[in-house]
Amino acid sequence: MQRRARGVLIVGTLFSMVLGLSVMGSGAEEAYKLKMPLGLQEDAAYIPPDNPLTAAKINLGKQLYFDKRLSADGTVACATCHAPDKGFSDGRPTSTGIKGQVGGRNAPVTINRLFSQDQFWDGRSPSLEDQALGPVQNPIEMGHTLQGMVSTLDKLEGYREQFKKVFGTPVTKDGVGKAIASFERTLLCGNSAFDRFAAGDQKALTLSAKRGLILFREKANCETCHTGFNFTDESYHNIGVGMDKADPDLGRFKVTKKESEKGAFKTPTLRNITASAPYLHDGSAKTLEDVIDFYDKGGTKNPHLSKEIKPLHLTSQEKGDLVAFLKSLSCPDLKVAAPALPK
Repeated sequence: MQRRARGVLIVGTLFSMVLGLSVMGSGAEEAYKLKMPLGLQEDAAYIPPDNPLTAAKINLGKQLYFDKRLSADGTVACATCHAPDKGFSDGRPTSTGIKGQVGGRNAPVTINRLFSQDQFWDGRSPSLEDQALGPVQNPIEMGHTLQGMVSTLDKLEGYREQFKKVFGTPVTKDGVGKAIASFERTLLCGNSAFDRFAAGDQKALTLSAKRGLILFREKANCETCHTGFNFTDESYHNIGVGMDKADPDLGRFKVTKKESEKGAFKTPTLRNITASAPYLHDGSAKTLEDVIDFYDKGGTKNPHLSKEIKPLHLTSQEKGDLVAFLKSLSCPDLKVAAPALPK
């Protein structure tokens, strides 16, 4: 079931209509129409009323997403940790920011964020707009200040002109957040082998993947949390990752202070999962096989382990079939090249 976001317009058939107007220096630009890949649901999209999609705003956001000048020393961009060629993650257990500093969590993917409201593993950001500015200020990630970032971008004529065109303003932190969020909402992963199978193409899945789909839904019970068309319930669960350490990452608890949410982390989408190894919030699982082995043993026991997590007693063939199904969720059409950046 999809949840309504606070203060967010849920867009369904409105994709084929005008979503809104973006204020520009010389008028207004028509809304941008997203092309929804097979398997995704338009009526589950979240687009804030004050940040409608436009082509110019998306183009600006794409440049900002790839621009290392958002960081204090010019070495880290959004795309550094959320790289298209690494499944919009970074291929590391945990991400590395400016001055070689290593963070404590695996980089979550930026695909299909159109369907999500709370962001980060612990859900501390209520929107993509807010999330986009978080790493800029994180001393381990981009290590900048918002004022410093704005000052850097405002020195570039190309950005000054685009902000005036898109927002009718000079470079602002809010504009940066809105532009990056708009670009990220276009990173849509669908039209997978599974989606073609679900649409009636019986040959789209191998026999192993078909068996894996049944296991996913039944014996392995993965669908309890990885549910719906985007394979996530957008909720938080404690599966025990790292909870046997002396000082475990308590995840959602740090945001809500609820005892029941100690060690709970957001359920990630499984779409395109084969491209974004390693896995789990601490990057401790190098392969999908490792992830399945972790679930098969029932996670790591701790006082707050989610009730859904229990030993699965899978056979070797069943584990292989689950991997085959997960591979069928790869999206063949999502390819993003780095743009030319303003000077």
